[in-house]
Amino acid sequence: MRVPRTLEVWKLGTVNYLQALKLQEKLVSDRKVHNIPDTLLALQHPPTYTLGKRRTDHNLLVSEAELKGIGAELHYTQRGGDITFHGPRQAILYPIVSLRDIGFGARRYVETLELTMIELASQYGVKACPGQAGETGVWVGERKIGAIGVRISYGVTSHGLAFNIDPDLNYFKHIVPCGIADKEVTSLRKETDLALPTDEVVHDQLISCFARLFGYGNLVWKDADAASILSDYGEIN
Repeated sequence: MRVPRTLEVWKLGTVNYLQALKLQEKLVSDRKVHNIPDTLLALQHPPTYTLGKRRTDHNLLVSEAELKGIGAELHYTQRGGDITFHGPRQAILYPIVSLRDIGFGARRYVETLELTMIELASQYGVKACPGQAGETGVWVGERKIGAIGVRISYGVTSHGLAFNIDPDLNYFKHIVPCGIADKEVTSLRKETDLALPTDEVVHDQLISCFARLFGYGNLVWKDADAASILSDYGEIN
């Protein structure tokens, strides 16, 4: 009889982007040497814009000073994808998983992240689908509801997906989201006729979709604090 695959789920609440980045780097290092099992970070960020490794600054439509004026941060990352926004009322998942252990290649991994968000949307009567060629993420018609940007280092993943529950969509007006012009950004709140439960419940549903589609039968849930974990690693925040 096959032993159920285990996934540790760390529910972190709202985490500063740089703290989350440092935590991912530490966990990736641990996962590479098998010190930890596959781990999923579930969190939200304060208002934050991030650019991928292609450094497409031209898709940021305002200055960094203006971003500070609206209380947002800007960070450059090593993930794939273009510029995107993270903020309150957006469900973020950062999987730290070994693709070798689960038998996934990079393309299948990204496609399954898309399916994770598509399945969640379907639970609320929203028909979402992957983007057309050159359009990453998940879409409802011509409107983007979920973003994907991943990094894979020696078969271990980091970064991940962001699904819009009900964020302030005005933040997206300051960028060309994911580098795709003339397309709108949407949210579950805008697309469904159903009453939404709390963000935490929707986030947990997203985690459940992820676990099922990736074949994790044993989930170990942990309420964690990113700052405390980094302190244990000896990081100065």
